[in-house]
Amino acid sequence: MTAILRKILLSTALWSLLVNGAPYSHGGCPSGKASVGKAIYFLTNDAENAVVAVPIASDGTLSHGTVTATGGAGSSSISGSTMMPSGPDALLSQNALTIVGQNLFAVNAGSNTLTMMSICESDPTILTPVGKSVSVLGEFPNTVAASAKNNLVCVGSTGAKAGISCATFSPYAGLSEMDFLRPFGLGQSTPPVGPTNTVSQTFFSEDESLLLTTVKGDPTANKTGFISVFPVNPSCGCGPSSLSPKDTRSSPPGTAVLFGSEPIPGGSSVFVVDASFGAVILSLDEKTKKASLFSKQVIADQKATCWVTISRATKSAFVTDPVVNHIVEMSLTDAKIISTVNTTMANASPGLIDLKAAGNFIYALSPGNGTTEAEVLVLNVSGGQGSAKVVQSFGLNALGVGKSAQGMQVLM
Repeated sequence: MTAILRKILLSTALWSLLVNGAPYSHGGCPSGKASVGKAIYFLTNDAENAVVAVPIASDGTLSHGTVTATGGAGSSSISGSTMMPSGPDALLSQNALTIVGQNLFAVNAGSNTLTMMSICESDPTILTPVGKSVSVLGEFPNTVAASAKNNLVCVGSTGAKAGISCATFSPYAGLSEMDFLRPFGLGQSTPPVGPTNTVSQTFFSEDESLLLTTVKGDPTANKTGFISVFPVNPSCGCGPSSLSPKDTRSSPPGTAVLFGSEPIPGGSSVFVVDASFGAVILSLDEKTKKASLFSKQVIADQKATCWVTISRATKSAFVTDPVVNHIVEMSLTDAKIISTVNTTMANASPGLIDLKAAGNFIYALSPGNGTTEAEVLVLNVSGGQGSAKVVQSFGLNALGVGKSAQGMQVLM
């Protein structure tokens, strides 16, 4: 190759980056071709809260790990059936932490704060706090979403002061102060009594123009759950992006206890699990911002289907249950059940909670119930739909992780 030709090709590549930006995919691998992630992350959610980071080997398995204090406190909700601290699922939520670029954001439910950390480029298990933790203005924050496009991070709180508050962020300076609380008016306590009548998850739409939040109803109290949609006001050159002060709420017929969610790639539909029966696919109207029921699937032997991840490798969803020890694979077209992986032999705990897909693998957290070891199950899905199989059960005793642990994210 001649020197002139090399210069032309290099110039073309640089121009493409300037015009189109570096490849980035919210919540997934940049090119869609990576078969393995770099590390997984979740919260200990103990009195001294910390983020656990575990490296991923080239074969998708886990080993070792680090524990980095957030500087805040974790907490546990109160079980409505026992009136004792909950565990597993202490935070009653999905997305207790989230990742954008090389930055991680973690909620501290016991101190009502949000912590931002940077992830080391050369070693993804080395985390460094960026700036100071900030007050979220609500009580018992349990879910967080971040937008790279808008440099905006928003937190859902579900205690006596429940609602959404947001801050801007900089990879160098950290978090700004939170703006204000957009209340949900759940009439809860701090800590909340659940799992019903609580905030489940806040997350950005695929194009990051909307912030969606699922809120559980309480069928026993005739209280209807809903999905909240706040538009993002993009930066106009005279100031940073911000979240609208007003939302649109809808309660799709046939739903009751909306929990974990993930936007279905390539459209405006959202895959949502409902702890009362199984899962649904919801369609979001771009004009009205209201969600409607597109498809519904009952999982016959479920107790509380609560968490979901979408695998780009299989083009399907995987859901978990903290009481039934299995992982169910479901269609992104109509939510029909594709396969069920019985995880009893691999996992001594009652069931699994937060999970995340990464390339050809899925990582599912099982905090246990205080008498069994907390674990992360690793599933290989490289064979496509219906091929999921457990390849590792990674024990967490050495990292000091117990039944209060929550959240799951993967750095690709």
